[in-house]
Amino acid sequence: MTYLTRATACLLLLSSLAQADWRQFRGNETNGLSAGASTKEWAGTEQPIEWSAELPGRGLSSPIIIGDSVAITASSGPRQERLHVILLDAQDGTQIWERQFWATGRTVCHPKTSVAAPTPASDGERIFAFYSSNDLACLDLQGNLLWYRGLTYDFPNASNSLGMSSSLVVVGNVVIAMVESDDESFAIGLDTATGTTKWKVDRPRRANWTSPSLMENGDKTLVLLQSSAGVSALDPETGEEAWNYSDGASTIPTLVTAGSTAFVPSHGITALRPGTSNPKVPEILWQESALSPGTASPVVWGDGVYVVNGAGVMTKASLENGEKLWQARMRGPFSASPVVVGGKFYCINENGLAQVIDPADKGKTISTHEFNETVLGTPSVTQNGIYVRSDGHVWKVSLKY
Repeated sequence: MTYLTRATACLLLLSSLAQADWRQFRGNETNGLSAGASTKEWAGTEQPIEWSAELPGRGLSSPIIIGDSVAITASSGPRQERLHVILLDAQDGTQIWERQFWATGRTVCHPKTSVAAPTPASDGERIFAFYSSNDLACLDLQGNLLWYRGLTYDFPNASNSLGMSSSLVVVGNVVIAMVESDDESFAIGLDTATGTTKWKVDRPRRANWTSPSLMENGDKTLVLLQSSAGVSALDPETGEEAWNYSDGASTIPTLVTAGSTAFVPSHGITALRPGTSNPKVPEILWQESALSPGTASPVVWGDGVYVVNGAGVMTKASLENGEKLWQARMRGPFSASPVVVGGKFYCINENGLAQVIDPADKGKTISTHEFNETVLGTPSVTQNGIYVRSDGHVWKVSLKY
């Protein structure tokens, strides 16, 4: 085998391993779709639990999956001032290691949420754990602390009384955090290896709980930041703004992208893409006011955009023009966003009831499972299982069918 052939084989292997992972909020592409599990067929009506593991504290963050390991965060203590990062074996749920830190920032938050609300992220070599206290820890996969940023030291007024919850996103050698409040408000790009600041941009001064999203634009990846003011598309390396949509957006459900189109919770749902005549101003394809999502973020699958409203009703709308195609009532309420598993939607409500919805049958519920604990965090999916967390436990639902 020639050197070039060996190098190509290694790149293909690394790419396939990354595709099998679920490394950040709503997956590697921040869209709620798993490259492996989303193409398999959901078989039968059972949801067999492969294992469960007890957690040391509270949390809304999603698990992330790196190879054969599951990383998850939690917070504990009288004021949730103790921050946990736990690594579990994905095969049987046994604990590989746990690391704990003291929060350096504010830990005040609404009783419904927790300090471990933001979902961590990984570049495949490191784990970046972020908390409502604006503490950001970077560890290697063996649990060694590589660097730590207490962002409250640098930006003491960046907090809100309900708690911060924006998750991280990693692009190349940059980890990006949104730290947005009614006072000090910014987004920051940090070097993944050192934690040093590569760029920082000011953001609208209003509390915001959305998370960064990724958009492919030609051969370049953009990071989309959503706030009450609208959406800003940034170059992840420099923080330079590529374009801006300034007609307002939700501060809770996060936009989703499909190719170079973004479906934004704004005036219901607004579909937009980068502009051609003026690259700084995106082109609005359509707006549909009847598609207002509740807390759960929208998902794009096949030929539709799917929205779950505050009453627990899922609506499928046309990607082309936003026209409603069907509606189905689920058992809500929902804080977790849907994910796509085997061509079906896996939706779990706040009471811990998981519902599998068939989009090919106008949203028919084909399977349910009671976890019997409050679940507010979005599930994570790989080709081997679905990972669900509550304050007390993380479960793996088997997909070995």
